[in-house]
Amino acid sequence: MPHKNTICLWFDKDAEAAARFYAATFPNSEVTAVRKAPGDYPGGKGGDVLTVEFTVVGIPCMAINGGPYFRQSEAFSFQIATEDQEETDRYWNAIVGNGGQESQCGWCKDRWGVSWQITPRVLTEAMAAGGAEAKRAFEAMMPMKKIDVARIEAARKGQ
Repeated sequence: MPHKNTICLWFDKDAEAAARFYAATFPNSEVTAVRKAPGDYPGGKGGDVLTVEFTVVGIPCMAINGGPYFRQSEAFSFQIATEDQEETDRYWNAIVGNGGQESQCGWCKDRWGVSWQITPRVLTEAMAAGGAEAKRAFEAMMPMKKIDVARIEAARKGQ
């Protein structure tokens, strides 16, 4: 049964490759259906992959090969909570090392332009604590690209 709400991502022509990369990279992720276009459409020909249904960490998604008319932007991102530096590094390196690019404050883009926030829980917890602890963690995070868990933990403690 289809989900009541599904995230839909627009791709030029690589929806299936992107969905398969996400499924291979993140736990509780899989490609569940690949649908081909029954006829020609502005972004492709009949028989081309039109949509791909998949999950990313349990979140239902659909990707559409709609052609080059719309691009991804930072206005949408997946935020992946990580438990430690090893998990943070694994996801960051998978995305950036597969043709993606680094950005600031734990953000990166995959090779298809989709933005990801690879966010250690220690940072989220520090921000939720508020006050001086949140301020120190925030100031430590601002110059970072990939989040350094040890530096955030030290900032939380005032070190």
